[in-house]
This record gives sequence, C-alpha cells and structure tokens, in this order.
Amino acid sequence: VVTSIKVCFPVPKLKILYFLKGPKVMEQKTPVEVPIEDMKHPLEHAWSFWMFTNDKKKWEDNLVELTTFDTVEDYWCLYHYMKSPSELTMGQDYMIFKKGIQPMWEDAANRRGGRWLISLEKRKGEMDRMWLDVVLLMIGENFEHNDDVCGVVVNIRGKCKIAVWTADASNHKAYMEIGRKIKDALGPYAKLSYQHHNSSKNIHTM
Repeated sequence: VVTSIKVCFPVPKLKILYFLKGPKVMEQKTPVEVPIEDMKHPLEHAWSFWMFTNDKKKWEDNLVELTTFDTVEDYWCLYHYMKSPSELTMGQDYMIFKKGIQPMWEDAANRRGGRWLISLEKRKGEMDRMWLDVVLLMIGENFEHNDDVCGVVVNIRGKCKIAVWTADASNHKAYMEIGRKIKDALGPYAKLSYQHHNSSKNIHTM
C-alpha cells in the first residue's frame, strides 16, 4: 500500500529566492516524503504575492509580482522561504492580492474601494504575528463578505502599518464585518481605522 510520495512544492524563481533569503535556499532542492493524506488543499482563490521596493523614480517600476499560489501547502512553502515583514528594509512592502487584481488604487477592482489600516510598531514579534494572522484570515476565506476582500499590504516605513483592501467603500455592512473579524483575530489592543482610497480621513475606527 502506498502511503507517501516524494514531491517538491513549487517555489518562487530561484533568482527571487536568492534575493529574498540568500544563497542557502539554493541548496533546498531535495524531495521530501509527504503522506498521501497531506496532499495539497486548494484555496478558494489564487493569490499573487507582490513586493515593492522604493528605489526607482516611477512608482510602477518599484512593484514586482513575485509568484502566485493557490493551495494551502504552496502558501506555507512560500512563507518559509520569504523574509518576514520585520526583516524588510525601510521603504519596502509586501502585498498579497487576488490573482488578476493589481495592488494599486487605479485597478478597476480597487477604484471604488477602501482599506482597513492597522498601525504597528516595527517589533519583530508583533508585526510578523499580525501579518500572518491577517493573511491566513484572508486566504482562508474567513469573512462573510469574502468577495469584498481584494488583498492586504504591509508597509515598512517610519510608522509601519498593515492595510486590508476592500472592493466597495460604500458597502458599509461588508467592510464593517471585515473590520470586526480582523479585530477579533488580532485582539483588543489592535487599533483599526477605515479610509477611502482617495482620502486620508478616517470613516470608522475600532
């Protein structure tokens, strides 16, 4: 009876891995034993992982789509290869958006939307935990209004923040449910504020 098979989970291009984690990842090519019951579990949507590095004049030129994943196992493979948000340098961002949606306000899916902002200190434990919690909440489709979730961004600046983008800033019921679910996941000390993409004014806070 076959109880396991050897597989190599797909990972981002080696050039990207080298940039993100250094030369050690180049050695991690050996197949691993995977029990049949641990075969891949598809996600509801495919998600694209983007990175922004502020070192070019044009904003668009700083944005790079690194890879796309659509299973639970592929996400965890990516998670273990990538640097944590707290390891990024000033001016860098991670962005995870549904495949086909670009992480910019001008994209048709984002044009009428807004975002829940979560301010954080650049402390390794807090930032990395919150980022992981929000990403898992999102790709696991844990919202009642999953169709209104476009993606999530973590910005590394003087004041770091995580932003969950929603599709329709006029859909009060949807974005409030999303905000409450994020708040429940992150705990009572997390401070959230909702803004339209075209405004820095807070519409709601919790």
